[in-house]
Amino acid sequence: MERIANLCSLFERCTVFADIGCDHGYMAEYMLKNHLCDLAYITDISEKSLHKAEILLKDHIEAGKCVPIVADGLAGVPKADFVLIAGMGGEEIVKILENGYLPPRFLFQPMKNSEKLRRYLVGQGARMERDFTFSDGRKYYDAIKGTAAGGDSYTELAFRFGRDNLNGRFPHPFLEQAEEELEKTELRLSLAREDGARSALVRRRTELEEAIYEAQRHL
Repeated sequence: MERIANLCSLFERCTVFADIGCDHGYMAEYMLKNHLCDLAYITDISEKSLHKAEILLKDHIEAGKCVPIVADGLAGVPKADFVLIAGMGGEEIVKILENGYLPPRFLFQPMKNSEKLRRYLVGQGARMERDFTFSDGRKYYDAIKGTAAGGDSYTELAFRFGRDNLNGRFPHPFLEQAEEELEKTELRLSLAREDGARSALVRRRTELEEAIYEAQRHL
């Protein structure tokens, strides 16, 4: 639930909210209970999975404040001014956006391939307001919040690791994650024998060291 609480802390007032791949529906429940939206769409590709959220949000659905939709990504979902896509891979989120649209305001929480999502968003002219790593005490997650318009520029290091992890805005969970990965990379490097594997590990070690230095420099 801490992951959900972290994401909910990034929500803001909108007219129409959409949670794509809504799981249990907790995010839409938070938006509606706190009067942060007038209407919420909840979607899932599976009717059976969507039913879990329909049970939770039954009163809001009956009141006409929440509309459940069986949908593949954004296909068939009316346009919303604030869209959440959480718990999917970065490549999958990119495919959803390519087959749908880039929302006016968005919050994405990719489980992997965050770099590919960042590159796509910058390439589409989006502007990132937040791009950082948080932890629920067990795992680390990336959160990317922004707008479809405004444009942005990223360094190669920021594409790989998240801009706000490097500029001092949200350094601590990221530093923990990066230092843990660096330690594991050093161990794998000590055991690696093939030249190709060693070269890849050396490159990753260098990237991690650069990112850690940049984050620590802004503390």
